[in-house]
Amino acid sequence: MNQAKPTSVAELAMALYTINRHAKTAPEPKHLYFIKKETIKKLLSENQAKKIGLHFSDHPKFSNQHSTLLVKVDNYYFHIPPEKNDFNQLEHLGTLDQSYRNPQTKMSLSQAKKVVYRYINFTPKPEKKSKNKKYTSSYYTPSSLGKMEWPPTKPYRKFET
Repeated sequence: MNQAKPTSVAELAMALYTINRHAKTAPEPKHLYFIKKETIKKLLSENQAKKIGLHFSDHPKFSNQHSTLLVKVDNYYFHIPPEKNDFNQLEHLGTLDQSYRNPQTKMSLSQAKKVVYRYINFTPKPEKKSKNKKYTSSYYTPSSLGKMEWPPTKPYRKFET
């Protein structure tokens, strides 16, 4: 039997780092944040990751300060939304320390997704690709030039002078 080798925590941490980095600049980051959160939750349940504490978020929601949960996976640190019991069990670390950075990692987003999908047993839905997508731009205005009917359906009238 051809059994896939289990994914190492170090490889998962690098994949999470790559996904998180792309999610911060993605136009539609919802899915990337979802798979990041699900992976970290599974790692925590298997004692492969550790909850460190709570941080104030750099991005307040609707002008209200809120906290995020700091989690350590291998040599990387990530933030995910906290659960209610985290506020009672963990220390609040205050504001985020901007001087700390995760180690740089070279992994493509597609590779990172494959690693994470395999770990959380997630099957992505196939993307629907339209074959004849019409180009639209906010600057594009269709021209009405050359839109005359041909052959003309109305009889041509000659003006007499």
